[in-house]
Amino acid sequence: MKNKDQNIATIAVHAGLNDTTGITDVTSPIHLSTTFQRNNDGSHSDFTYTRINNPNREAVEKKIAAIEGSATAIAFSSGLAAINSLFENILEPGSHVIIPDDCYHGTRNLLAVFFKRWKVEFEEADMTDVSKIMKLIRPDTKLIMIETPSNPQLKITDISAVAVLAKEHSIITVCDNTFATPLLQKPLEMGIDYVMYSSTKFFSGHSDILGGIITTNHISELSDRIREYQKTAGAVPSPFDCWLLNRSLATLPLRFPVQCGNAQKIAEFLKAHSKIEKVFYPGLDSHPDHEVAIKQMTNGFGSIVSVLIRGDKKDAFTFTSRLAIFKHATSLGGVESLVEHRRSAEGNHPVSQDNLIRISVGIEYVDDLIEDLRQALG
Repeated sequence: MKNKDQNIATIAVHAGLNDTTGITDVTSPIHLSTTFQRNNDGSHSDFTYTRINNPNREAVEKKIAAIEGSATAIAFSSGLAAINSLFENILEPGSHVIIPDDCYHGTRNLLAVFFKRWKVEFEEADMTDVSKIMKLIRPDTKLIMIETPSNPQLKITDISAVAVLAKEHSIITVCDNTFATPLLQKPLEMGIDYVMYSSTKFFSGHSDILGGIITTNHISELSDRIREYQKTAGAVPSPFDCWLLNRSLATLPLRFPVQCGNAQKIAEFLKAHSKIEKVFYPGLDSHPDHEVAIKQMTNGFGSIVSVLIRGDKKDAFTFTSRLAIFKHATSLGGVESLVEHRRSAEGNHPVSQDNLIRISVGIEYVDDLIEDLRQALG
Protein backbone atom coordinates (compact mmCIF):
# COMPACT_ATOMS: atom_id res chain seq x y z
CA MET A 1 0.00 0.00 0.00
CA LYS A 2 1.42 3.39 -1.00
CA ASN A 3 1.44 6.40 1.32
CA LYS A 4 -1.26 8.18 -0.67
CA ASP A 5 -3.65 5.30 0.01
CA GLN A 6 -3.06 5.38 3.76
CA ASN A 7 -4.78 7.39 6.46
CA ILE A 8 -2.75 10.30 7.85
CA ALA A 9 -2.53 8.54 11.24
CA THR A 10 -0.76 5.58 9.60
CA ILE A 11 1.52 7.82 7.56
CA ALA A 12 2.53 9.80 10.65
CA VAL A 13 3.70 6.62 12.41
CA HIS A 14 5.44 4.78 9.59
CA ALA A 15 6.70 7.27 6.98
CA GLY A 16 10.36 8.14 7.10
CA LEU A 17 11.52 5.24 9.25
CA ASN A 18 15.09 4.20 8.55
CA ASP A 19 15.14 1.27 6.18
CA THR A 20 18.89 0.68 6.10
CA THR A 21 19.64 -2.89 5.07
CA GLY A 22 20.42 -5.12 8.02
CA ILE A 23 18.96 -2.79 10.69
CA THR A 24 15.83 -4.17 12.31
CA ASP A 25 15.14 -1.56 15.03
CA VAL A 26 11.42 -0.89 15.40
CA THR A 27 12.41 2.51 16.82
CA SER A 28 14.96 4.27 14.66
CA PRO A 29 18.37 4.82 16.28
CA ILE A 30 19.92 8.25 16.76
CA HIS A 31 22.89 8.80 14.49
CA LEU A 32 25.02 11.27 16.46
CA SER A 33 28.15 10.89 14.36
CA THR A 34 29.22 14.11 12.62
CA THR A 35 31.11 12.19 9.94
CA PHE A 36 30.74 8.91 8.05
CA GLN A 37 33.43 6.57 6.79
CA ARG A 38 34.37 6.75 3.12
CA ASN A 39 35.09 3.81 0.86
CA ASN A 40 38.67 2.79 0.07
CA ASP A 41 38.64 4.73 -3.20
CA GLY A 42 37.56 7.94 -1.42
CA SER A 43 33.95 7.74 -2.54
CA HIS A 44 31.08 7.66 -0.07
CA SER A 45 27.65 6.12 0.13
CA ASP A 46 24.54 8.04 1.19
CA PHE A 47 26.00 10.00 4.10
CA THR A 48 29.19 12.01 4.40
CA TYR A 49 29.02 14.74 7.04
CA THR A 50 26.08 15.65 9.27
CA ARG A 51 25.87 19.27 8.14
CA ILE A 52 25.40 17.90 4.61
CA ASN A 53 23.12 14.98 5.44
CA ASN A 54 22.23 12.69 8.33
CA PRO A 55 19.98 9.61 8.57
CA ASN A 56 17.76 11.22 11.21
CA ARG A 57 17.28 14.41 9.21
CA GLU A 58 16.54 12.46 6.05
CA ALA A 59 13.99 10.36 7.95
CA VAL A 60 12.08 13.31 9.39
CA GLU A 61 12.10 15.16 6.06
CA LYS A 62 10.58 12.10 4.38
CA LYS A 63 7.92 11.82 7.08
CA ILE A 64 6.92 15.48 6.82
CA ALA A 65 6.81 15.31 3.01
CA ALA A 66 4.53 12.26 3.31
CA ILE A 67 2.22 14.02 5.78
CA GLU A 68 2.17 17.17 3.62
CA GLY A 69 1.87 15.24 0.37
CA SER A 70 4.72 17.30 -1.06
CA ALA A 71 7.57 16.46 -3.39
CA THR A 72 10.12 17.40 -0.75
CA ALA A 73 10.60 18.81 2.74
CA ILE A 74 13.68 20.70 3.95
CA ALA A 75 14.44 20.85 7.68
CA PHE A 76 16.10 23.78 9.44
CA SER A 77 17.26 24.53 12.97
CA SER A 78 14.38 26.95 13.65
CA GLY A 79 11.33 28.48 12.02
CA LEU A 80 13.20 31.75 11.52
CA ALA A 81 16.08 29.90 9.85
CA ALA A 82 13.56 28.42 7.42
CA ILE A 83 12.02 31.85 6.70
CA ASN A 84 15.47 33.38 6.27
CA SER A 85 16.44 30.70 3.75
CA LEU A 86 13.41 31.65 1.67
CA PHE A 87 14.19 35.37 1.84
CA GLU A 88 17.88 34.80 1.04
CA ASN A 89 17.10 32.75 -2.06
CA ILE A 90 13.96 34.45 -3.40
CA LEU A 91 14.84 38.10 -2.84
CA GLU A 92 17.39 40.30 -4.56
CA PRO A 93 18.71 43.74 -3.60
CA GLY A 94 15.87 46.20 -4.16
CA SER A 95 13.12 43.57 -4.06
CA HIS A 96 9.61 44.36 -2.86
CA VAL A 97 7.73 42.01 -0.51
CA ILE A 98 4.12 41.95 0.66
CA ILE A 99 3.43 40.47 4.10
CA PRO A 100 0.34 40.35 6.35
CA ASP A 101 -0.40 43.27 8.67
CA ASP A 102 -0.89 40.64 11.37
CA CYS A 103 1.92 38.11 11.33
CA TYR A 104 4.70 36.54 13.37
CA HIS A 105 6.92 39.40 14.50
CA GLY A 106 10.09 37.49 13.58
CA THR A 107 9.08 37.56 9.91
CA ARG A 108 8.64 41.33 10.02
CA ASN A 109 11.89 41.83 11.95
CA LEU A 110 13.94 39.85 9.43
CA LEU A 111 12.82 42.17 6.65
CA ALA A 112 12.94 45.38 8.68
CA VAL A 113 16.36 44.84 10.24
CA PHE A 114 18.48 42.34 8.35
CA PHE A 115 17.28 42.82 4.77
CA LYS A 116 17.36 46.57 5.09
CA ARG A 117 20.99 46.52 3.91
CA TRP A 118 19.77 44.88 0.68
CA LYS A 119 17.36 47.80 0.31
CA VAL A 120 14.50 45.32 0.37
CA GLU A 121 11.18 47.10 0.82
CA PHE A 122 8.13 45.48 2.36
CA GLU A 123 4.55 46.53 2.79
CA GLU A 124 1.86 45.11 5.04
CA ALA A 125 -1.63 44.28 3.80
CA ASP A 126 -4.85 43.25 5.46
CA MET A 127 -4.88 39.91 3.69
CA THR A 128 -8.49 39.16 4.51
CA ASP A 129 -9.17 41.33 1.44
CA VAL A 130 -7.22 40.12 -1.60
CA SER A 131 -7.90 43.39 -3.44
CA LYS A 132 -5.72 45.14 -0.86
CA ILE A 133 -2.84 42.85 -1.80
CA MET A 134 -3.43 43.54 -5.49
CA LYS A 135 -3.14 47.31 -4.94
CA LEU A 136 0.35 46.89 -3.45
CA ILE A 137 1.82 44.81 -6.29
CA ARG A 138 4.69 46.54 -8.10
CA PRO A 139 6.99 45.52 -10.97
CA ASP A 140 9.69 44.67 -8.40
CA THR A 141 7.40 42.57 -6.15
CA LYS A 142 9.19 39.24 -5.79
CA LEU A 143 7.27 37.62 -2.95
CA ILE A 144 3.85 37.52 -1.34
CA MET A 145 3.99 35.84 2.06
CA ILE A 146 0.75 34.90 3.75
CA GLU A 147 0.05 33.55 7.21
CA THR A 148 -3.33 32.00 7.83
CA PRO A 149 -4.59 31.82 10.51
CA SER A 150 -2.46 34.83 11.40
CA ASN A 151 -0.57 35.52 14.61
CA PRO A 152 -2.06 36.67 16.95
CA GLN A 153 -5.42 37.94 15.62
CA LEU A 154 -6.24 34.76 13.67
CA LYS A 155 -7.18 36.50 10.44
CA ILE A 156 -7.95 34.19 7.53
CA THR A 157 -6.57 34.69 4.02
CA ASP A 158 -8.18 33.13 0.95
CA ILE A 159 -5.21 30.98 -0.06
CA SER A 160 -6.42 30.02 -3.54
CA ALA A 161 -7.27 33.62 -4.43
CA VAL A 162 -3.79 34.81 -3.45
CA ALA A 163 -2.16 32.01 -5.43
CA VAL A 164 -4.13 32.95 -8.56
CA LEU A 165 -3.30 36.65 -8.16
CA ALA A 166 0.40 35.94 -7.66
CA LYS A 167 0.63 33.66 -10.69
CA GLU A 168 -0.95 36.37 -12.86
CA HIS A 169 1.99 38.61 -11.92
CA SER A 170 4.71 35.89 -11.81
CA ILE A 171 5.23 36.42 -8.08
CA ILE A 172 6.41 33.64 -5.76
CA THR A 173 4.10 32.77 -2.87
CA VAL A 174 4.92 31.45 0.59
CA CYS A 175 2.40 30.40 3.25
CA ASP A 176 3.25 30.13 6.93
CA ASN A 177 0.96 27.21 7.78
CA THR A 178 2.18 26.73 11.35
CA PHE A 179 -1.16 27.38 13.08
CA ALA A 180 -3.17 25.08 10.78
CA THR A 181 -0.67 22.27 10.13
CA PRO A 182 -1.21 19.93 7.14
CA LEU A 183 -4.01 18.27 9.11
CA LEU A 184 -6.29 21.30 8.61
CA GLN A 185 -5.13 22.81 5.31
CA LYS A 186 -2.66 22.10 2.52
CA PRO A 187 -1.66 25.33 0.76
CA LEU A 188 0.43 23.53 -1.87
CA GLU A 189 -2.77 21.94 -3.18
CA MET A 190 -4.28 25.45 -3.39
CA GLY A 191 -1.49 26.76 -5.62
CA ILE A 192 1.05 28.12 -3.11
CA ASP A 193 4.70 27.65 -4.13
CA TYR A 194 6.35 27.13 -0.73
CA VAL A 195 4.89 26.29 2.68
CA MET A 196 6.75 27.05 5.88
CA TYR A 197 6.29 25.60 9.38
CA SER A 198 7.82 26.27 12.74
CA SER A 199 8.21 22.64 13.73
CA THR A 200 8.91 23.93 17.25
CA LYS A 201 5.14 24.24 17.62
CA PHE A 202 2.54 21.57 16.77
CA PHE A 203 4.90 19.20 14.95
CA SER A 204 6.96 18.93 18.13
CA GLY A 205 4.00 19.25 20.46
CA HIS A 206 6.07 19.01 23.64
CA SER A 207 7.93 22.35 23.81
CA ASP A 208 11.32 20.63 23.67
CA ILE A 209 12.51 21.03 20.05
CA LEU A 210 13.50 24.02 17.92
CA GLY A 211 12.98 23.55 14.21
CA GLY A 212 11.65 24.85 10.91
CA ILE A 213 10.39 23.16 7.75
CA ILE A 214 9.91 24.18 4.14
CA THR A 215 7.79 22.01 1.85
CA THR A 216 7.24 22.39 -1.88
CA ASN A 217 6.13 20.54 -4.99
CA HIS A 218 8.58 22.49 -7.14
CA ILE A 219 11.59 20.54 -8.31
CA SER A 220 13.36 23.62 -9.62
CA GLU A 221 16.55 25.65 -9.53
CA LEU A 222 15.15 27.71 -6.65
CA SER A 223 14.21 24.65 -4.62
CA ASP A 224 17.63 23.14 -5.26
CA ARG A 225 19.20 26.41 -4.12
CA ILE A 226 17.22 26.37 -0.87
CA ARG A 227 18.33 22.79 -0.25
CA GLU A 228 21.94 23.76 -0.97
CA TYR A 229 21.58 26.77 1.33
CA GLN A 230 20.47 24.43 4.12
CA LYS A 231 23.67 22.45 3.75
CA THR A 232 26.08 25.32 3.13
CA ALA A 233 24.77 27.81 5.69
CA GLY A 234 24.58 25.03 8.25
CA ALA A 235 21.26 26.02 9.84
CA VAL A 236 20.38 22.37 10.32
CA PRO A 237 18.64 20.61 13.22
CA SER A 238 20.70 18.20 15.28
CA PRO A 239 20.27 14.43 14.86
CA PHE A 240 18.68 14.24 18.30
CA ASP A 241 16.18 17.02 17.48
CA CYS A 242 15.31 15.23 14.24
CA TRP A 243 14.83 11.96 16.11
CA LEU A 244 12.59 13.67 18.68
CA LEU A 245 10.61 15.39 15.93
CA ASN A 246 10.12 12.12 14.05
CA ARG A 247 8.80 10.54 17.25
CA SER A 248 6.53 13.51 18.03
CA LEU A 249 5.01 13.57 14.55
CA ALA A 250 3.68 10.05 15.11
CA THR A 251 1.16 11.42 17.61
CA LEU A 252 0.28 14.66 15.76
CA PRO A 253 -2.96 13.18 14.29
CA LEU A 254 -3.98 12.20 17.83
CA ARG A 255 -2.91 15.36 19.70
CA PHE A 256 -4.06 18.06 17.33
CA PRO A 257 -7.76 17.12 16.98
CA VAL A 258 -8.06 17.13 20.78
CA GLN A 259 -6.45 20.57 20.94
CA CYS A 260 -8.75 21.90 18.20
CA GLY A 261 -11.84 20.51 19.92
CA ASN A 262 -10.79 22.01 23.25
CA ALA A 263 -10.12 25.37 21.59
CA GLN A 264 -13.57 25.46 20.00
CA LYS A 265 -15.27 24.91 23.36
CA ILE A 266 -13.04 27.46 25.09
CA ALA A 267 -13.73 30.06 22.39
CA GLU A 268 -17.46 29.54 22.80
CA PHE A 269 -17.16 29.87 26.60
CA LEU A 270 -15.09 33.05 26.38
CA LYS A 271 -17.39 34.61 23.79
CA ALA A 272 -20.22 34.49 26.31
CA HIS A 273 -18.20 35.82 29.28
CA SER A 274 -18.82 39.38 30.45
CA LYS A 275 -15.12 39.99 31.21
CA ILE A 276 -14.13 39.32 27.60
CA GLU A 277 -14.40 42.17 25.11
CA LYS A 278 -13.68 40.13 21.97
CA VAL A 279 -12.71 36.60 20.94
CA PHE A 280 -10.57 35.87 17.86
CA TYR A 281 -11.21 32.31 16.66
CA PRO A 282 -12.11 31.27 13.08
CA GLY A 283 -14.32 28.45 14.33
CA LEU A 284 -16.86 30.94 15.69
CA ASP A 285 -19.62 31.98 13.31
CA SER A 286 -19.07 35.53 14.56
CA HIS A 287 -15.54 35.56 13.12
CA PRO A 288 -15.54 37.82 10.02
CA ASP A 289 -13.61 35.24 7.97
CA HIS A 290 -15.53 32.19 9.21
CA GLU A 291 -16.88 31.26 5.77
CA VAL A 292 -13.42 31.40 4.17
CA ALA A 293 -12.07 29.25 7.00
CA ILE A 294 -14.82 26.67 6.40
CA LYS A 295 -13.91 26.61 2.69
CA GLN A 296 -10.19 25.91 3.12
CA MET A 297 -9.80 24.34 6.57
CA THR A 298 -10.94 20.78 7.28
CA ASN A 299 -11.39 18.90 10.56
CA GLY A 300 -11.19 21.97 12.77
CA PHE A 301 -9.98 25.54 13.10
CA GLY A 302 -6.80 25.21 15.14
CA SER A 303 -5.97 25.38 18.83
CA ILE A 304 -5.05 29.06 19.18
CA VAL A 305 -7.61 31.45 20.65
CA SER A 306 -6.87 35.14 21.17
CA VAL A 307 -8.98 37.39 23.35
CA LEU A 308 -9.28 41.02 24.40
CA ILE A 309 -9.70 41.20 28.15
CA ARG A 310 -12.19 43.90 29.13
CA GLY A 311 -9.95 46.60 30.54
CA ASP A 312 -6.30 47.50 30.04
CA LYS A 313 -2.83 45.96 30.27
CA LYS A 314 -3.06 45.73 34.06
CA ASP A 315 -6.31 43.77 33.81
CA ALA A 316 -4.72 41.44 31.25
CA PHE A 317 -1.82 40.64 33.59
CA THR A 318 -4.20 40.22 36.54
CA PHE A 319 -5.99 37.56 34.50
CA THR A 320 -2.82 35.68 33.54
CA SER A 321 -1.48 35.79 37.13
CA ARG A 322 -4.61 34.07 38.46
CA LEU A 323 -4.42 31.07 36.12
CA ALA A 324 -3.40 27.75 37.66
CA ILE A 325 -3.37 25.24 34.79
CA PHE A 326 -2.47 27.63 31.97
CA LYS A 327 1.17 28.71 32.15
CA HIS A 328 2.23 32.25 31.15
CA ALA A 329 4.97 31.55 28.62
CA THR A 330 6.03 32.22 25.04
CA SER A 331 5.38 29.67 22.27
CA LEU A 332 2.43 27.47 21.41
CA GLY A 333 1.37 24.10 20.07
CA GLY A 334 2.44 21.94 23.00
CA VAL A 335 0.36 19.43 24.91
CA GLU A 336 0.29 21.92 27.79
CA SER A 337 -1.93 25.02 27.67
CA LEU A 338 -0.17 28.40 27.61
CA VAL A 339 -1.19 32.06 27.66
CA GLU A 340 0.84 35.05 26.57
CA HIS A 341 0.45 38.82 26.65
CA ARG A 342 1.43 39.11 23.02
CA ARG A 343 2.29 42.80 22.83
CA SER A 344 4.93 42.63 25.54
CA ALA A 345 6.38 39.50 23.94
CA GLU A 346 6.84 41.05 20.50
CA GLY A 347 8.46 44.33 21.50
CA ASN A 348 5.28 46.41 21.84
CA HIS A 349 4.42 46.22 18.15
CA PRO A 350 1.32 48.35 17.60
CA VAL A 351 -0.62 45.55 15.87
CA SER A 352 -1.30 43.84 19.20
CA GLN A 353 -3.52 45.57 21.69
CA ASP A 354 -2.51 46.10 25.33
CA ASN A 355 -5.35 43.85 26.49
CA LEU A 356 -4.77 41.02 23.98
CA ILE A 357 -3.98 37.56 25.36
CA ARG A 358 -3.07 34.68 23.06
CA ILE A 359 -4.11 31.27 24.33
CA SER A 360 -2.50 28.05 23.13
CA VAL A 361 -4.87 25.24 24.07
CA GLY A 362 -3.39 21.89 25.04
CA ILE A 363 -4.75 18.39 25.50
CA GLU A 364 -5.87 18.67 29.12
CA TYR A 365 -9.46 17.84 30.06
CA VAL A 366 -11.40 20.75 28.61
CA ASP A 367 -13.73 21.22 31.60
CA ASP A 368 -10.68 21.74 33.81
CA LEU A 369 -9.33 24.34 31.39
CA ILE A 370 -12.65 26.19 31.27
CA GLU A 371 -12.92 26.20 35.05
CA ASP A 372 -9.40 27.64 35.29
CA LEU A 373 -10.34 30.42 32.89
CA ARG A 374 -13.58 31.04 34.78
CA GLN A 375 -11.89 31.49 38.14
CA ALA A 376 -9.12 33.65 36.68
CA LEU A 377 -11.66 35.97 35.08
CA GLY A 378 -13.43 36.29 38.39
